[in-house]
Amino acid sequence: MSAQNNRLGIWLMIATMLIFAIQDAMSQHLARSYNVFMVVMIRYWFLAAFVVTLAIRKSGGLRAAASTSQPVLQILRGTILAVEICVMTTAFVFLGLVESHVVFASFPLLIAAMSGPVLGEKVGWRRWIAIAIGFTGIVVILQPGRTVFSAYALIPLFSAFLFAVYGLLTRYASRADSTETSFFWMGITGAVVTTLVGLWYWQPMNIGDWGWMISLCLTGALAHWCLIRCYELAEVSVVQPFAYLQLVYASIIGIMIFGEDLHLNVVIGGVIVIGAGLFTLARERQTAP
Repeated sequence: MSAQNNRLGIWLMIATMLIFAIQDAMSQHLARSYNVFMVVMIRYWFLAAFVVTLAIRKSGGLRAAASTSQPVLQILRGTILAVEICVMTTAFVFLGLVESHVVFASFPLLIAAMSGPVLGEKVGWRRWIAIAIGFTGIVVILQPGRTVFSAYALIPLFSAFLFAVYGLLTRYASRADSTETSFFWMGITGAVVTTLVGLWYWQPMNIGDWGWMISLCLTGALAHWCLIRCYELAEVSVVQPFAYLQLVYASIIGIMIFGEDLHLNVVIGGVIVIGAGLFTLARERQTAP
């Protein structure tokens, strides 16, 4: 793959993470006034329409996009992602963007730790040390020994676990299915699952918030399009480290717009977690066949 493609892929990843951070801010705003299930459901309706539109435009149409030899696996990963989005949106409400994203940044470490038993991949001693160091960063962030420790801090950690499982199942699914097929099943399954729950929590939304909701849906489609193009143009190992920029963007938005605080333990723990995560990504790239 050419260096120019990698550079363009990096810029697309940088833009994608900014859009996702803006999305998270809009999700936080809406979820503070409306039920999380309803907000995520409407978001998935638009995403489902987006993936169907993409599928129709591809060679083979809907039939080709939906064709899979592992429908149970695809439904499972789509369901897990839908649950993860609900959990993370809940974390935004209780903790804000900064602390939620700092804890969520542990998901690459969770993927590395679980890749052995789930995918049969070899995890060397260097990565295990990095994983252990990374989780000391999580302990620094959560400060479980302090009397002010909040159980709410475990919400984004659970979200990171769910996203790690989703990532591993996506890797497993990619052994037999194309990216287009996995993306199609992710969108459709998420829309069905969130609708089955979200309709029970429907609330009237004022006109101004419908504007935010539409913006959330549009930016979601744009972010996913950018991410797809990014992975089409560049090597995953090259662009993946730039995914941590979402934490930077979300922290800036959280502090500047929502008036959130940036505590010293969160900064120190975040640096440890991100450093360990970048090391595991680097080692994965070096050991890849």
